[in-house]
Amino acid sequence: MTDTTDTRPHMPLGLAQLGYTGVIQRLAAQQAGSSLSDVELESRLIELGFVEGARVEILHEGLVGRDPIAVRVDSITIAVRRREAMAVIVA
Repeated sequence: MTDTTDTRPHMPLGLAQLGYTGVIQRLAAQQAGSSLSDVELESRLIELGFVEGARVEILHEGLVGRDPIAVRVDSITIAVRRREAMAVIVA
């Protein structure tokens, strides 16, 4: 099986649609526009399991504004605001 993440376009997880699957490439907290500082947002995401190489899948999205989203990160499911998910770059 070949890894196709190198040929897929990189994008923020916050822009992904329901059902999207991909792999985390990096974190870019400065691009998120969060009320948290860049360092605090990046630390929180890492603590939740959003680390480079982790597989992600969007399982559910909220009814109002499609926010928050439920994301499977490897084997756990986490709810995160799309604004914070903009800091997670996936392919």
